[in-house]
Amino acid sequence: MNTLSPFLESLKTSLINDTFIQLRLGDYKGEEAELKKIIVKRVLIKKKDYLSFVYRYKRRDLTKNHPVETAFQELEKVINLTAFCFAQLLTTIEDVSLQAKKSNLFLIKKTAPSHTEVPSREHDQPKQRKIESAEKHYLYALGITDSTGKVRSKGRDKFKQINHYIELLSSLLKELPSDKKLHIVDMGSGKGYLSFALFDYLKNILKLDVQLTGVEYRNDLVDLCNKIAKESKFTDLQFVQNTIENYQTNKKIDVLIALHACDTATDDAIYKGLTHKADLIITAPCCHKQIRKEIAQNKPTNEMSSILSHGIFMERQAEMVTDNLRALYLERANYSTKVFEFIATEHTPKNILITAQRNDKKTVRSQEKIQKDIDNTKSLFGIRKHHLEVLIENS
Repeated sequence: MNTLSPFLESLKTSLINDTFIQLRLGDYKGEEAELKKIIVKRVLIKKKDYLSFVYRYKRRDLTKNHPVETAFQELEKVINLTAFCFAQLLTTIEDVSLQAKKSNLFLIKKTAPSHTEVPSREHDQPKQRKIESAEKHYLYALGITDSTGKVRSKGRDKFKQINHYIELLSSLLKELPSDKKLHIVDMGSGKGYLSFALFDYLKNILKLDVQLTGVEYRNDLVDLCNKIAKESKFTDLQFVQNTIENYQTNKKIDVLIALHACDTATDDAIYKGLTHKADLIITAPCCHKQIRKEIAQNKPTNEMSSILSHGIFMERQAEMVTDNLRALYLERANYSTKVFEFIATEHTPKNILITAQRNDKKTVRSQEKIQKDIDNTKSLFGIRKHHLEVLIENS
């Protein structure tokens, strides 16, 4: 009798009787470059039954999902022991192994199975969110959830965005000292979506002693947010009416956040963080008009000339140059900076986040090297002054 047949029969029976756990194929000797093994699991995708084939290569994984009712033909193809010299079937009844050595096949059955329960097949696992929707008055008051705590259809994108922000900020905020009351300022807080969620996360989940101030120019939004904060019993969350440029506080700012502050308002926010020696500065710049005007007016004659002659290219270059200079000014002030994409481009083209953590030690690079990078960038693009640079020099 062909040794392969009982192995395939055990596999087929496990799928029919719902005892299948996993199939592993290894010791690959075939011709497909860098393929190492295949792992097959049973999963539910949109409530339909599939076998998920994970082709594990040396540098990547490739997943192919096949409906269970048609997957057995695919299984017979991959269980080709001229290519794979080892196969192992795990079920809740038994473990079955098939080993190829030279021209012989060896079938080994282990009657005491490694696993006695079928694992969860939920492929579409609900994401673990930092902020849950239930029993959050501020989410209801802001129109994100209904009175039962269910996220409204119109509020789903905003709810996802809030959790995405908190997810990004959480790793940075966990590094802050927990032995003192932290003062966080959210510059340009708007309707307060992030302010409320961040305060809730820090206060009720991380159990930190924190005071959060939202700064917003529109008085109606300030009144609304203060009302919701009072109703939510968030006593250390307050909103004040002011511009980013004119906002003043006698308290030290430990964390400064400015998301989508337009044009030079981002520079005003960074400058506030620098003057208060904030431990953490987080900005998501919006438009970049100031540097684009500088480039357009001065039109440098150099290797960048042909690129800058096209409006769309100039706009993109202006954005990159503006934010790169911001990162350099922060680095010069002894901050460790990172610039990265934080929202997929299909949602918004304004998707750059700049984070800066204050470093009491001297910067890794010398002030001279940082300044040289600043000077070279300005010269290359014909920039006389960056708004943040003017604020720093005039302080």
